[in-house]
Amino acid sequence: MNEDNVKVQMRKGILEYCILSILSRGDSYAPQIISELKEAQMIVVEGTLYPILTRQKNAGLLTYRWQESTQGPPRKYYMLTEEGRRQLALLDEAWDEMVEQIRIIRHGEHTANEE
Repeated sequence: MNEDNVKVQMRKGILEYCILSILSRGDSYAPQIISELKEAQMIVVEGTLYPILTRQKNAGLLTYRWQESTQGPPRKYYMLTEEGRRQLALLDEAWDEMVEQIRIIRHGEHTANEE
C-alpha cells in the first residue's frame, strides 16, 4: 500500500469537516482557507477546495459575500449558515466517537462505562 495514497484518501474523508471547522472561527476566503490547511500540514490546492466550497454552498452549509480588497480584485468570503453550524456539530460528535472507536481498536482498551 502506497503511504502517500493512504494519507491522501484519509485527508479527502475529513477535508469538508476541516473547512467547516475553519469557517466556524470566522469568515474566510479560499486562499486563506488553503493557508490554514497548509499550516496544519494538510496540503490542498485550489482545484480541490473550490468544488468542496461549491458543494457545501449548494447544500446550504455556507454562504458568501464579496468584499473589496486593497490588494487586488474583490474577495469572496465564505461563512457558515445555521445549517452549516448544525452540520459541524454533528461532525464534531461523529469525530469524537470515531476517535474513541479507533483508540479502542488500536489499543484494545475499553472505558469504565463499557465494562
